[in-house]
Amino acid sequence: MRAIGLMSGTSMDGIDVAAIETDGETVSRFGPSALHFYQDHEVAILRRAMEEAPALRARTERPGVIAEAEKISTALHASAVNTFLTVNGIDRASIDVIGYHGQTVLHRPSEKLTVQLGDGASLARETGIPVVYDFRAADVAAGGQGAPLVPVLHRALTRTLDRPHPVVVLNLGGVANITFIDGENDPIACDTGPANALLDDFMRSRNGAARDVDGAAAAKGRVDTAAIGRLLKHPFFEQRCPKSLDRNDFREWVAAHAGLAEKSVEDGAATLTMLTAATVAHIVDVLPRVPQSWIMAGGGARNPTLVRMLKERLAGARVETADQAGWSIDALEAQAFAFLAVRSLEGLPLTFPTTTGAPRPMQGGVLVKP
Repeated sequence: MRAIGLMSGTSMDGIDVAAIETDGETVSRFGPSALHFYQDHEVAILRRAMEEAPALRARTERPGVIAEAEKISTALHASAVNTFLTVNGIDRASIDVIGYHGQTVLHRPSEKLTVQLGDGASLARETGIPVVYDFRAADVAAGGQGAPLVPVLHRALTRTLDRPHPVVVLNLGGVANITFIDGENDPIACDTGPANALLDDFMRSRNGAARDVDGAAAAKGRVDTAAIGRLLKHPFFEQRCPKSLDRNDFREWVAAHAGLAEKSVEDGAATLTMLTAATVAHIVDVLPRVPQSWIMAGGGARNPTLVRMLKERLAGARVETADQAGWSIDALEAQAFAFLAVRSLEGLPLTFPTTTGAPRPMQGGVLVKP
């Protein structure tokens, strides 16, 4: 099948769009990919929705700005798909399905609550293509974490690579997550801690920048190693996989223990960047075996300072980016939702007890047609 995947992560930089050809078990071809950047006013609405989302008590509630954000986000996704088809000369009739993740504004699996904004039916109407969306709900309802969802693609792609095992695929989005693959058992997966979200918020609060571009500020700063030690005492880091996070779960903890208010922009950025590297390295202690290979994807893999810190912390293992492995740093998650959409159509499981803690391999996704 030919599928398009859409991903708008908690970093909120834009909408990733990617096309693949797949049977839901293997990827026969990677098609084009693109990033549809958000405008500042669009990011502002999404951020307001995320700030108000903790008050939600049901996944279908859409009060006030949350309803506005969903409408705008859906329209932007439809525009991104239609532009993508036009720019790449793709006949929409040749696309079998769109995998639509939506915009996560709240993730509380302990309360069996996860909220991704996005109107799948509207997207199907606006693009004229069947849509699979709402990927996380079934897993969370069954008692799973509902995240990460990408490990099933990581497993499929890793089978085609010649790398020392175990292999870990590391996604550095708003939150960092890993997939541990030993080539024998089902993949093991979990969130490891904050990645870009806290750093982005810090940079925005200090100088209005959306992010620490190329890790430039962090490269000039000094890491507060004592603060890193305090931050690593959070009980989340001792929990075994599977486990998952909301984008804002560490905001208060970092505010209380990192001492950012007294730090310069450079020192604060350096400390937060090292926090990501340190929490990724810390996950090794709770994995079945020490990984021999690491493959990094997501926006954080474009940050040279973070990559350097990770290589230092993971010394002894092979560490490379998804681009270096022949994949895509930027498109991997969008490709995953195209892959997951086809798996959903084929009735194949999306998540497993070892990836989300669900009681059994779980199907997922909701299909809507134009």
